Amino acid sequence: MRKPLKFGCRPNLRLKHAPYGGKQLQQTFILRNFTPKDLQRVMYINRVCLPENYGDYFFMDLYNRFPETFIVAEVNGEIVGYIMCRIELGLSNFCFSGFIKKGHIVSIAVMPEHRRKGIGYALVSKAMEGMRFYGAKQAFLEVRVSNMPAINLYEKLGFKVTRTIHGYYSDGEDAYVMSREL
Repeated sequence: MRKPLKFGCRPNLRLKHAPYGGKQLQQTFILRNFTPKDLQRVMYINRVCLPENYGDYFFMDLYNRFPETFIVAEVNGEIVGYIMCRIELGLSNFCFSGFIKKGHIVSIAVMPEHRRKGIGYALVSKAMEGMRFYGAKQAFLEVRVSNMPAINLYEKLGFKVTRTIHGYYSDGEDAYVMSREL
């Protein structure tokens, strides 16, 4: 198993939209691979943050099949976010190059009080490393068309809208499929 990564922000770093008078407070988090003991906390974060919820079997199936793409973020020893992905075989989202391995970001969530601190960006970046480990050539995800903070984050990570799925979510909202090359 890989050693957890530590991420931090320099104190007093000026940001474009930073709270606290344009200064970001010192915040450190670590990323590490999910383990089964994390399941209840990850399911709690999923329920708090997202309307799409999954049973414990679904989480554990993705962990068992693709452990390098199931990552959690901790702040002061508490899990505050997660990302889980799977590797699929499918047609390229960009061109007609036949079937390729693609990393699918199935679910990502960060507790509301820990958003806009770089955790989501780091989770996606780390998960894409795991996708490459499994031989994926592209990454993709679905996102609500109304979720502008997430769309902006994914664009910063190099994702582009490749299509729209009408009525994708259970409440009838459309989803953008956002994709990028790995």
